[in-house]
Amino acid sequence: MFKIFGILALLLSNVAYATNLGEPDLTNTWVGIISLFIFVVGYYVIANEEKYEIDKSVPALFVGIFTFLLIAIYFVTNNLDIKLVHEEAENVILEIAEIFFFLFVAMTYIESLLHMGVFDRLKYNLVSKGYSYRKLFWLTGLLSFFISPFADNLTTALILSTVLFTIEREKKEFLVPGAINIVVAANAGGAWSPFGDITTLMVWTSGKGNFLDFLYLFPSSILGYLATAFLLSLAVPKTKPIFDNEVEVPQMKEGAKTIIFLGAVTIIMAVISHQVLDFPAMWGMMFGLVLLKAYSFKLQKKFGKSHFDVFQSMAKIENNTLMFFFGILSAVGALYFLGWLTLASVVYEPSYLGPIYSNIAVGFLSAIVDNVPVMSAILKANPNMDLSNWLLVTLTAGIGGSLISFGSAAGVGVMGKLKGIYTFSSHMKYAWMILVGYFISVGIWYFQFEMLKIY
Repeated sequence: MFKIFGILALLLSNVAYATNLGEPDLTNTWVGIISLFIFVVGYYVIANEEKYEIDKSVPALFVGIFTFLLIAIYFVTNNLDIKLVHEEAENVILEIAEIFFFLFVAMTYIESLLHMGVFDRLKYNLVSKGYSYRKLFWLTGLLSFFISPFADNLTTALILSTVLFTIEREKKEFLVPGAINIVVAANAGGAWSPFGDITTLMVWTSGKGNFLDFLYLFPSSILGYLATAFLLSLAVPKTKPIFDNEVEVPQMKEGAKTIIFLGAVTIIMAVISHQVLDFPAMWGMMFGLVLLKAYSFKLQKKFGKSHFDVFQSMAKIENNTLMFFFGILSAVGALYFLGWLTLASVVYEPSYLGPIYSNIAVGFLSAIVDNVPVMSAILKANPNMDLSNWLLVTLTAGIGGSLISFGSAAGVGVMGKLKGIYTFSSHMKYAWMILVGYFISVGIWYFQFEMLKIY
């Protein structure tokens, strides 16, 4: 354990040496040092959201926006090429836009399904069968693991956390482990699919492995997840949710099934948009929003405006979650531009850490910062690794985000859905269980790839 954290510290101490040719290294300047300090303070405030009673989006936005302003001031006062900052800001905006609109459409569909009574009916079907909290825990977790490879980890986590919250709204001993279970399952499920997680997609599109190569990560992903899920399940009560046999069976509104179908079509369009047409995935999602709007117009003509209004669904979206993503992606973009996030390819050399220990440490780094810029930095550094180690870093970057509540998009999304229940502090109480699963996944990878050479 101490060796891994020592490796992580060494990684962080060497990031300044990895800037590509033509990119400024500002880590030793006043703007580099102040920006890192602001990020650390902002991270602390985000992590202690409950203590300071301030929404996590506020410090995230401040750090992201203010650090870029500091960088611009530094370039102007030192007569440097301000176009470099302009181009970097545009790249960050493009990255934010792709995630922002993807989230926007996903959340709109979820709110629409809530309005149409889909989740109330699902809750009734689950609870009326007499399932205990522990069985419901396993059911939602397994669904999360097997849906995320085909949708994506964020959308999957948002949908199933909504189901979780409709089953039970107060019992934290069920909700907190259940939320963690969904996040861990979504991240683990997305790690073995080329389009199940954005970092996996980045490695695949960079040509580091073929489509089928990533499927070899399935044993590591599922066994690590099952280990964590088993430990979490021990904290879930065996009792059953209260069910009133005399309660009226909730009925879905007219058109609900069509909206479910349109949601599935939207996910398929997002995959086709990126994989076939080489468009951002959000382009397919936005097309799905167009379909939803058109269908909303049809329902209003037939049943009246109160039946379903897509704009009311948009108004109910957790905007603080979207703003958090805007701020945190801006912040990590600024740190990357300054040179703090660029991992030196030298640490992957056998004379230093070597690829295996470096890639294990990447999982911890992706939890602390964000797996997207970390993976981007690794791909730009392009260390000399074989297929097995590129798959290892894909695995660790994906599942490492589960170690901290906001270390992954799935975690942040669930924090927004279960605000005040699933928090940083509540997550950290069970973090050791996630850590056990993390090392089991790495151990399975080592046994399969390094000892048996099965890949």
